[in-house]
Amino acid sequence: MNKQNTICAIATAPGGALGIIRVSGPEAISIADSIFTPVGSDKRKLQERQPYTLTFGRITDGSGNIIDEVLISIFRAPHSYTGEDSVEISCHGSSYILQQVMQLLMKSGCTPAAPGEYTQRAFLNGKMDLSQAEAVADLIASHSEASHRIAMNQMRGAFSRELAALRSQLLHLTSLMELELDFSDHEELEFADRSELLNVADKIRQTVSSLVGSFRVGNAIKNGVPVAIVGETNAGKSTLLNQLVGEERAIVSDIHGTTRDTIEDTITIGTATFRFIDTAGIRDTTDTIESIGIERTMQKISQAEIVLLLIDSTQASQQYALLAPKVLPLCKGKSMIIAYNKADIVGDTKPPHVADLTSSEYADLSSVDEILISAKTGQGIDVLRHLLCTLAAVDSDSSNGVIVSNLRHLSALNTAITDIERVLDGLASGLPSDLISQDLRSCLYALGEITGGEIQTDEVLGNIFSHFCIGK
Repeated sequence: MNKQNTICAIATAPGGALGIIRVSGPEAISIADSIFTPVGSDKRKLQERQPYTLTFGRITDGSGNIIDEVLISIFRAPHSYTGEDSVEISCHGSSYILQQVMQLLMKSGCTPAAPGEYTQRAFLNGKMDLSQAEAVADLIASHSEASHRIAMNQMRGAFSRELAALRSQLLHLTSLMELELDFSDHEELEFADRSELLNVADKIRQTVSSLVGSFRVGNAIKNGVPVAIVGETNAGKSTLLNQLVGEERAIVSDIHGTTRDTIEDTITIGTATFRFIDTAGIRDTTDTIESIGIERTMQKISQAEIVLLLIDSTQASQQYALLAPKVLPLCKGKSMIIAYNKADIVGDTKPPHVADLTSSEYADLSSVDEILISAKTGQGIDVLRHLLCTLAAVDSDSSNGVIVSNLRHLSALNTAITDIERVLDGLASGLPSDLISQDLRSCLYALGEITGGEIQTDEVLGNIFSHFCIGK
């Protein structure tokens, strides 16, 4: 990226009544001036106008033909999103108009922006740190109240402040350790009290561990709580998926083994997002393709947070006897819902309780509930939705308001935990200060990678910002 370039991009999705083109860089205002003519009594150039003002006028081509009547917003460095001089041109939403204006800007000296280049410039110009910049992409992609709240919280710097406090404590420890090294010829001097260092390092470990632990909630909010719908063939799994998502997402048939691969769909219920996975029916089969599908079903059970075990109420005992030994061992630490389907056939009777929920085979589960439903008529589906929301427990206000939802951040935090645990071991075993100091510095570096304080390679930054949309 050449920071001296002036860049431009369409910042709005196609098809709307209005379209916005963003221009940012040292020549942003002068380039906009070259294609813009104010309308009204005030004929001043944009460069002569105050920042944070709107100017109405016309975009014209080199022959004087009017392309559109527009509003132009002016922002002057460093008080803009990128920290550079910027303008935003509000046009009508016609794709023809937007492309014509883009061509005029490029003829006048603009360069088309790369994906995420505006936010990358904001980061490089100190307008935000790297974790805040990544939160911009999460905010754009947010699909629920909870995911929106997490992204806004991170973009406003809550995560950055938490990390800054940790790094401040680590820097204090490191400085004390390295001060001892500077006076190593005076063995009687000890600037860092080992018991105090142990307490501080342990508090840092606990805080980082808490952030790592929040990733389960953060990942569920960001990508959806994975719910595996499992059962025998023809138990009604595909019908239930269609009922939950509100459309014919999966093929429904009386023929056994119709679903031979996993089908996924994501929906929001209340403030939580769920990723439902319709799996191949579990049964004994000699069909090679169906066997592969059943194997994938077992994998999805292991990956799910919630397992929705669907049982045909008309043959509940037989199905439970077949499924329980295969499914329950894969559900340790998970929540399970045993849904007895086809209530429209058996009536509004309670579930037959073929499962002994007090038995030892359920001891390792996080929770287990029973419910009677009809995937065909929708009976009990609202109750099921409520139960799912209760089990999801995706509280975006937990963990002191700081929730980790980014895999890159999780990896760096895990590295930091390893480093700080080495520090604790070193302090406990009386290792020399220079070895402990090295682990402290490594922990500092790992935390710095999250906010960008230690990142120096264009390759790393390019990888992060390449996932942004054009115009942001």
